[in-house]
Amino acid sequence: MLSKIINNKQELNISAIIELVKDTHPDRADVIIGLQKFVGGHLSSKAYYQFVDSKNANQVGAEWQHDDCIVIAKMDMVIDLLKDGRIGGIEFISLLDY
Repeated sequence: MLSKIINNKQELNISAIIELVKDTHPDRADVIIGLQKFVGGHLSSKAYYQFVDSKNANQVGAEWQHDDCIVIAKMDMVIDLLKDGRIGGIEFISLLDY
């Protein structure tokens, strides 16, 4: 199922993620809008797809100012939301090494 979201070329299927958010968190239009606006991004670790530079996260003047996150339980996925409404990144819990 995860292969429908991110493939072995490290490409993200943003449309599939938007559909998951619509199904599991229909009241979170802010997340859907943030995902629709995403540009670029890269796999910054084995389990994290990053859209916004997290250097000096939450420090004054840093681009990354964390606000909230939502969990998509059926995909073991956490979407990080920033204070300015952007999506900071998406963590794929099932890809973490414990």
